[in-house]
Amino acid sequence: MPTDNDAPDGLESRIPGPDAARSVFTGKVADYVASRPDYPAALFAMLQAECPSGANVTVADVGSGTGLLTHGLLRSGYRVVAVEPNQEMRAAADSVLGGASGYRSVEGSAESMPLEAESIHLVTAAQAFHWFEIERARAEFLRILTPRGKVALIWNDRILDDPLHVALDEVFESFGGARRGALLAHEDRSNIPLFFGSAQLKEFSWPHANYLDEEALLSLVFSRSYMPNRVTTDGRLVGDSVRKVFDRFVSSGRVEVRYRTVATLGRPAPKRHAQPDSRSKHDCAE
Repeated sequence: MPTDNDAPDGLESRIPGPDAARSVFTGKVADYVASRPDYPAALFAMLQAECPSGANVTVADVGSGTGLLTHGLLRSGYRVVAVEPNQEMRAAADSVLGGASGYRSVEGSAESMPLEAESIHLVTAAQAFHWFEIERARAEFLRILTPRGKVALIWNDRILDDPLHVALDEVFESFGGARRGALLAHEDRSNIPLFFGSAQLKEFSWPHANYLDEEALLSLVFSRSYMPNRVTTDGRLVGDSVRKVFDRFVSSGRVEVRYRTVATLGRPAPKRHAQPDSRSKHDCAE
């Protein structure tokens, strides 16, 4: 998942480049699997309404990571190609989903996928858009999409004014350093209009939550790429801080981590066209 070419000044020195992005979460996979949220049923209902699943409908889940979104897509009846550049994350998804009907995984990125032209009905990208090189990704998506295929960009956004998230942000700020600030700037979504161009878009939003025990909350914090390793001095201090946060908010052995799931759906307009392709107004299946 390469970095964005339009990253803020100085960001490139602190954020992995296109090749290094393949390993940015290496060593974080177990924590990622243990703590990151899935996606709400309402999201998959929307995708079904916009692009009904069927025997001939294939989704490319780009930046699929450990398969959190992929799993939900498979349960919704889609055939899914999980596209992920990080070998460790891809292996984690394969270990869980490898036997599922309609699933396969490939090494690739938004800019380069080993998929045939016009073979994909829906492209999804969850928590991954900020890694796109916009022009190359748009061209690659349009190459693999069927003539009426669509793209869904998806996020689980933290509710930043929620007291638990405020407390966690204090930990992130204390121990994340300059790398955290660079990543926050890097995750800006202002390039969404540039990616879709003149295409007509649909926006969706739903409440969501994840419920974590103490160990899972620790995993959530340590799954952040900018946080120190658990066994370092700083890592042990992070652990102490997170346990205090957990004690403040625990109820019946768990804390509620609140999110808002958001999605942007549309078909990117080819750069050379001033108007969106009218075919994108129809469902994405052939």
